[in-house]
Amino acid sequence: MNKSLRQLFTAVIALFVVLGLSTTWITAIRAKELNSDARNRRSLYAEYGTPRGSILASDGTVIAESTPVTDSFKYQRAYTDGPTYAAITGYYSITSRSDRGIEASRNALLSGQSDSLWLDRVKTLFTGSETKGASIETSIDPDLQKAALEALGDREGAVVAIEPSTGRILAMVSTPSYDPNPLAVHDGSQAIAAYQSAVDAKGNPMLNRTTSEHYPPGSTFKLVVAAAALESGQYKTDTMIPAGSSYTLPGTVTNLTNTTSQAAGSNGQISLKDALTWSSNTAFAQLGVALGNQKIAEQASKLGFGSAITVDDSQSGGDITLSAIASKFPDTASDDKLALASIGQGDDVITPLQNALVAAAVANGGKLMKPTLVDRVRGADLSVISETKASVMSQAFSSSTASALKDMMVSVVNSDAPSLQLSQGVAAKTGTAQIGNGSNDGWTVGFAPADNPRIAVAVVVHNVKGFGVATAGPVMKRVMQEALK
Repeated sequence: MNKSLRQLFTAVIALFVVLGLSTTWITAIRAKELNSDARNRRSLYAEYGTPRGSILASDGTVIAESTPVTDSFKYQRAYTDGPTYAAITGYYSITSRSDRGIEASRNALLSGQSDSLWLDRVKTLFTGSETKGASIETSIDPDLQKAALEALGDREGAVVAIEPSTGRILAMVSTPSYDPNPLAVHDGSQAIAAYQSAVDAKGNPMLNRTTSEHYPPGSTFKLVVAAAALESGQYKTDTMIPAGSSYTLPGTVTNLTNTTSQAAGSNGQISLKDALTWSSNTAFAQLGVALGNQKIAEQASKLGFGSAITVDDSQSGGDITLSAIASKFPDTASDDKLALASIGQGDDVITPLQNALVAAAVANGGKLMKPTLVDRVRGADLSVISETKASVMSQAFSSSTASALKDMMVSVVNSDAPSLQLSQGVAAKTGTAQIGNGSNDGWTVGFAPADNPRIAVAVVVHNVKGFGVATAGPVMKRVMQEALK
């Protein structure tokens, strides 16, 4: 072989190597990136040309499905009572695919591309049948979801209801809400306009307040401080602690007061039980300082504070993990700030999901279950692909502490908040967090029946003038009534 032929042969081989490498790079290494690129029309047609799996409520009600259409995409996503379930479903759009809710956390299963559906894909190759996505059965109770939404009305707020013994989320409502249907249209410009309209709407309806918004917890945080006190072994429900009609925050001239005369106690003293019953600010501020930052922070951490809380894992068949942002209690603080944090003000922030978990831990004897939103996944042939099993998130506190907290929460309802009573018995704690300009965040958390809990609920109503018992209390009661029918 002469020199020219050798050079030509080398050049041809080099070109084949470059072609092989570039093809491998495109089809293997960059495949996922290119498939998810919004400009890839082939990928869009492939995704929309097959029916995406349905999302269902716990009773089988279809809350999201793909319906046949006559355009080139063949199927369009449709949401039943869209605003009612938007916080759970999220949306699926040709402009942004899925970026929130079950649509995102279970995207691969819904689209039929999950590794767990490989056998179904093989079958379609041989039968020529249409590829179909898996169906996702959630734990959401439609009656509770609708009751919570109606009770909140046009106010900005959130409701989370949990089954204490399993961690199953029974209701997850964020208001104001939005309708995912206009976002799912096949006209790109219309979908973008609908998205922008939702983003610009008053109250930011696309924000899921149950998991992605912080609020000061107000007096509901006294449950955490009371738990830390009981767990320390230095306090019992009848232990007398300092109270009084006012308390000067350490190192300041700021006076802390109570909203009721009963909260002051007698001769500057009050029992721990009565301090929670009457929501004594002066007692819990001083108790927090006496316990110290570390003990309260450790108790808060056992309940989930300080870490994002997973609700539905992306490893279950999606690209985005559905989780709640971390609630926060200051790890270190001066005594004046610690006193404020101990009554749920100052540097404390919490999500509604986290506050529901606090109530659920008390209801479940101190055992905090991992919150879940999906009960099971079914293939197109209705076979069960996976089923969620209840798992323990932490042992937040002892069963004796849980029992003491329950008794104190029952006392709150019977003595200070009789409007929350139900014949089955209710354990609750209300809270009113001042947010400035004379406005409050109204809270109520609790569970029922008190002696055999079936539901734990957290409600927050943002930017209101009244107290938590009057603003959030009726919402919690309405949801409990529906659950206990």
